[in-house]
Amino acid sequence: QVQLVESGGGLVQAGGSLRLSCAASGHFFSSNTMGWYRQAPGKQRELVATITSSGTTNYADSVKGRFTISRDNPKYTVYLQMNSLKPEDSALYYCNFQDGSVYWGQGTQVTVSS
Repeated sequence: QVQLVESGGGLVQAGGSLRLSCAASGHFFSSNTMGWYRQAPGKQRELVATITSSGTTNYADSVKGRFTISRDNPKYTVYLQMNSLKPEDSALYYCNFQDGSVYWGQGTQVTVSS
């Protein structure tokens, strides 16, 4: 079982920045993928970015060049640096962990005002 604890959401003006963090604990395989998904009201949950334990990243087209995902393997923590935020980035952001099983965090709210 894996527990995910997220932090770093909040309210920011358009053009601003936020940094999300997600720490994993429990029992899991060392080969894994961590990432972030988001869900806005009335919309489906969508991928934002993922990073494997070897450092391979994947981004949604809508965030490329603005968001950066990174991880600290010894701390089992993943980060999402979000720059040049837009109102359409407003959503509940979920941390995701996959090692053959899939785990989700409780979500952290990001609100970008225009």
